[in-house]
Amino acid sequence: MAALTRVVARQRAEMDRLQELAASSAVVERAKGAVMAQTGCSPEAAQEELHRRAEEARRTLLEECWITLGGLGGLGGTTGAAPGPDPAGTGKDPTEEAPPEAADAAAALGRLGRALVRVGGPQDLAGCLLEHLAPGVGADAVMIFARLSVGGLELVGHAGIDDILAGQWSRVPPVTGIAALDALDSGKPRWLENLREDRERYLLIGDPPDRWPTRAWLPVVTGHSADIALGVLRRREGPFTPEVRRHLLDAARLCAGALRTFGPWQGPTPGTVPDSVQTVFDRLPVPAVLLSPLRTPAGDVEDFLVDAATAGAFDAVGRSGRELLGLRFLECWPSVTGEPLWPGCLAALDSGQPYESEPFVRQHTSAGIAEPATVSARAAPLGDGLVVSWIRHDPSDRQEQRLADVQRLGNLGWANWNLVTGEMTWSSQVFSILDRDPGQGAVLLAQLPGLALPEEAPALTRAIGELLRAGRPCDVPMRVLTRKGVRHLRVVAEAVSDRHGTPVEVHGFVQDLTAQRNAEIALVASERANLTQHGALQAERTVAARLQDALLPLPKRPVRVAGLRVDIAYLPAQSGLNVGGDWFSAIELPDGDALFVVGDVAGHGMDAVAAMALLRFTAKGMIITGSSLTDALVRLNALLLHSRDSHGTATMILARYSRAERRLLWAQAGHPPPLLLRDGEVRYLDRPYGVLLGARDDPRYEEAECLLAPGDRIVLYTDGLVERPSESIDRGLERLARAATASGSVGPTPLGGLLGAMLDPERRDDVCVLDIRVPADETETAG
Repeated sequence: MAALTRVVARQRAEMDRLQELAASSAVVERAKGAVMAQTGCSPEAAQEELHRRAEEARRTLLEECWITLGGLGGLGGTTGAAPGPDPAGTGKDPTEEAPPEAADAAAALGRLGRALVRVGGPQDLAGCLLEHLAPGVGADAVMIFARLSVGGLELVGHAGIDDILAGQWSRVPPVTGIAALDALDSGKPRWLENLREDRERYLLIGDPPDRWPTRAWLPVVTGHSADIALGVLRRREGPFTPEVRRHLLDAARLCAGALRTFGPWQGPTPGTVPDSVQTVFDRLPVPAVLLSPLRTPAGDVEDFLVDAATAGAFDAVGRSGRELLGLRFLECWPSVTGEPLWPGCLAALDSGQPYESEPFVRQHTSAGIAEPATVSARAAPLGDGLVVSWIRHDPSDRQEQRLADVQRLGNLGWANWNLVTGEMTWSSQVFSILDRDPGQGAVLLAQLPGLALPEEAPALTRAIGELLRAGRPCDVPMRVLTRKGVRHLRVVAEAVSDRHGTPVEVHGFVQDLTAQRNAEIALVASERANLTQHGALQAERTVAARLQDALLPLPKRPVRVAGLRVDIAYLPAQSGLNVGGDWFSAIELPDGDALFVVGDVAGHGMDAVAAMALLRFTAKGMIITGSSLTDALVRLNALLLHSRDSHGTATMILARYSRAERRLLWAQAGHPPPLLLRDGEVRYLDRPYGVLLGARDDPRYEEAECLLAPGDRIVLYTDGLVERPSESIDRGLERLARAATASGSVGPTPLGGLLGAMLDPERRDDVCVLDIRVPADETETAG
């Protein structure tokens, strides 16, 4: 059994030796590759160069390989350590014969270099350093911080401290007073050897901090700048000796190569900020967001990504807090590009200096309602990103301004009376409404009726009395006399009572309703005037209707004249008024002939009715007494032209029908031509010459005749049948011809179809139509 145990021990030792040799060989091969890349030499030459460097610096080959790998970032080692002789500042040349203490330190570094080949991460590295630094340096704890791309530090390895303290210092914000950050920013080691002075300068790690009276923070370069802070904490008091400082700097240089294999230390990418950051933002009371820049391939910032947001940061559509995470800044606040904030953010990101804007107006969302608010914005760099916050200004002033706006727009003012202290407070609008000098001050509530007109005072006094005695709210009108006249006011007030029900305070408002009251008075006057005018119009219509019965009776059935059948239609333009400027006559003359007249006086109403009556009766009288058609038109023209009550102008057709010859003789004065329908065809009769009645002193009129045949149909009409505002008179005549052909001559009311096809519902003129039909045979005539 003993022999077997010795064999297993030898095999285990051999296995460890082979593993260490393999790991060491890997470190040497990587260092050779680095030298070949730097100098362009062969592998053999790189091996010789590493041996030469190790001999000159009195290091082992493995130490030199680690230092070579740690210097690939460009600075070649620990920032702040002199690359030449005496990095600890002892004044000694390392090429001289080393004392025994230096030989011990070199041996310790050799052991550390061999141990580094078995280190698998920064946590293992911290334990390895504590193990090898504790004997010679007196290290009691080791902490390794990595600088994050978003700012601050992250604890990536620790040994000799408990998990609670490690959790407290797992993340360090980018603030001043942190020794590890100071060492990285300056690129120089920080030796903390006086606890009392160090407390005033730095925020010390430890609870209590005097747990480690001395500590060293060493910057380590793994890239192009110092990005790892190596901390060595000691319970030993007293300064670090030059030998200890040299030993720590050399150890840090050895660790640079191993740390380089563990990096890079980028921290969270945009949009992947730890939830703990958002938890902090959840508790912030101000609107703020944490932003990460989004850059174009050329490196320009085109937008930002929201990594964290507070509950008070509302975007343009009302989203806030965690709802904004992962969204683009300009997507949430598109109006920012037109505000000073956007160039301010870019400037803060470039310069590293905070930006604060002047106050400006932007839409602010409160309780789901967007309203304009005066804000100022601040953009502060945080690592590679920004913290943007907004501050609203003077909310109390804004509320006061709103109250002032309400009083001004509503033309009202508020008032308050303290019944216990006698204190009275009026807004400036109350003094303006009452036309009272503010220097005179407010008046007691009981004296308020004294400002009203005498007839208003009793009602106001009773209302105020009930308010003060029983606490009953009042809402009463009040008129006051001001320099601009009488004002109509409304007084509304309510009482605030104590626990016994006794009123102790009264508040309310006074509103100027003068403009509204004046408008009401004007409206009443207008309504009265409208009623008066309506009555006058109704009376005029009544008189016109009676005149219609007397002057222009409408037959209820077709008229038979000289063997002809005449259908008559008369439609006034004014609704409810049965007579206007159009008229007709269809009578049988003493000699058996028939007289047909259709005329149109310009205008409507009573004046048109008077002119119509004058022309209608005069024309019939002239023809009955033997005047010719043209002679009658000449005399009617003179009558209309020189009459004192002349209404203006008129048009007319006079037609005389001889039954024996079936001859129609007619003349016209500016009137549309008659329409003839014969054997299914339609045409307009050629108009003889004739001018408008009342247009000139020397008119000329001519006659024309037309021989009618059995079954013929003649339509006489006024222009209201064919005129429409949107078309010419020729189009109207064409419509009439088509409608007359389509309507035919059958049915009890043959004019119904014609009028239905021709009339516009919104017509503006009177319409008069005579539909004259020649019977087809004697039987129809007798019927």
